[in-house]
Amino acid sequence: MLAAVILSGGASRRMGSPKALLSYQGRPFLEHLLDVARHPKIGVRRVVLGADAGSIAKEVNLESNEIVINEDWEKGQLSSIQAALRSLPPETDGMILFLIDHPLISAALVGELIETFYTSRKSIVLPVYEGRRGHPVIFSSSLYQDLMAAPLETGARSVVWERAGEVQVMQTNEEGCVLNLNDPDTLQKAIG
Repeated sequence: MLAAVILSGGASRRMGSPKALLSYQGRPFLEHLLDVARHPKIGVRRVVLGADAGSIAKEVNLESNEIVINEDWEKGQLSSIQAALRSLPPETDGMILFLIDHPLISAALVGELIETFYTSRKSIVLPVYEGRRGHPVIFSSSLYQDLMAAPLETGARSVVWERAGEVQVMQTNEEGCVLNLNDPDTLQKAIG
């Protein structure tokens, strides 16, 4: 069983409003990601909130056990990953990590990543679009301690670099896995 972890703890300063609540196909980014994170192998879901926790929790229907509040959200993405890891039950095989500013992905992509994780037996599985690595990324539970000990400056990337031999890349034609929608211009160009 995998845990789906959606990171939505930042302040969305460049966007000007919480990214989790921005609209994609008539629904908030967060609702779309919660939908694509529905898969038979995903048994636990966690949404890490920080700066706008109150407004996001009011707008999106989340179970109380799905919400993780990162009080240290100003320390960056890794602090949200670590908050999620501390909340997971011990029996997960790994976590699939979604970023709120990479919402343009499909359930099909998620399914392919999960299948690749279980068949390749690699510790890290990530999508690659036209030579660029993207999201979501799956980390095996064997790397949880590495993620807990990673330096804040480089975060989860440092674990990917250190474990380069354990990375399984999966080619995809979904450009959304590399589209980082973190300001209004990028958002308009992507979903226009």
